[in-house]
Amino acid sequence: MSPAPVQVPRPARAQVVLADDHELFREGLANLINAQSDLAVAGQAGDGLEALTLARDLRPDLIVMDIQMPVCSGLEATRLIRAAWPEARIVMLTIHDEDEKLFEAIRSGASGYLLKDTRSAEFLRGIRGALAGEAALPPRLAARLLAEFVRLANRPAANTPEPDLTARELQVLQLIATGAADKEIAERLALSLHTVKTHVRSILSKLHAVNRREAARLAAQAGWVKR
Repeated sequence: MSPAPVQVPRPARAQVVLADDHELFREGLANLINAQSDLAVAGQAGDGLEALTLARDLRPDLIVMDIQMPVCSGLEATRLIRAAWPEARIVMLTIHDEDEKLFEAIRSGASGYLLKDTRSAEFLRGIRGALAGEAALPPRLAARLLAEFVRLANRPAANTPEPDLTARELQVLQLIATGAADKEIAERLALSLHTVKTHVRSILSKLHAVNRREAARLAAQAGWVKR
């Protein structure tokens, strides 16, 4: 009698919670996910509070969250879930590709951001990447996010300590920031035009600015002056 065949256990399917207030769209995603051998829908929510409850009760491997939902938005639900469960993986799914929504989603703790017009294969690739710890972002959104991070990294921090400017140079810099010309600055501060030009040269040197416009921009970003 031949020995019974060895039963090889099937690998566990990653559990996904779907949160979207459009039931027809949500059911379509559920059918797509459940058709995969490595993925399964563990629960569905129609608003942010339901998503929060399911996340707390089921502890799924991934939550796919719509941004715009009634009762509690996806962004707020993401913040609440991450506050209660920092390890949660959440991918935002939305019709919006606005920079503001993208950056707010990432700040809220989302692991990725996919658009609703994404092709099925790209959607599945995105959520599998999120499950593997990668950032789920379409290439065009990833490029914009990277560009924003570079911009922020190169921007002086707000309220940066003032450079070694004299009180008079700070006054001149404040007027430069309002767009005042040298002659106007001289009249308002009761200085000679030559003295104002001397102060401007000193300010540019101390701020390592190539011109007045850059000096005004740096000073405003650092919080040294008001524009």
